[in-house]
Amino acid sequence: MLRLSIPSVAASCGFLLFTCGMVGQVHADSMSMLIAQKSIQPTTNMSYRYPEIQRSAPTVVPAFLSGNYDNVDSEYLPLLSNAETQSSMAAREVVSTARKMALNERTIIQGGCWDYLNAVFNRAGVSRNTIHKGTYAQGPYASSSEIEAGDWLYYINHGYNGVEHSGLFVGWVDERAKQALILSYAGENRREPARYRVYDLSNVYQIMRPSV
Repeated sequence: MLRLSIPSVAASCGFLLFTCGMVGQVHADSMSMLIAQKSIQPTTNMSYRYPEIQRSAPTVVPAFLSGNYDNVDSEYLPLLSNAETQSSMAAREVVSTARKMALNERTIIQGGCWDYLNAVFNRAGVSRNTIHKGTYAQGPYASSSEIEAGDWLYYINHGYNGVEHSGLFVGWVDERAKQALILSYAGENRREPARYRVYDLSNVYQIMRPSV
């Protein structure tokens, strides 16, 4: 059996203690450096705010439509405003003239729907071009994509015994369902101004468009 002398054992223990001390010092130095690095890293900005969602402003009706009218539903005034401000020059003249005659002046014309719209176009100082022409009974009937604000339309009035009727197109309320806002004049000695009403335009057989 190998026996170590006391001086050898003492030297070995001293070396072991020295080595452990060095390892401990290195570990302590590493921890100090890690803490120092963490302390200089930027902290999370707790005041950050997510971007606000952009919301569309409610439609504002212009001053020329700010009134109380019994011949147009107020929910359709923005549609009428768009037709008057976002159309071609000739269409704007027609839509604006018709609006003044119907809402502001409450004009009564002797005759029926044709006589009223003829007066509107003449007063607006525009001519009219036939864009689509068919017949009441056989068509062909126009698609919704062919119709624009200010157009003078001939169509089957499905809401009144399927008679033929003409009116001024303002805009689509529901294009897929062929529901549109129309300026319509009843005539027939009713002594009533023209009215803005929703009509079914499933069967439009003639389109006349204003031009300058």
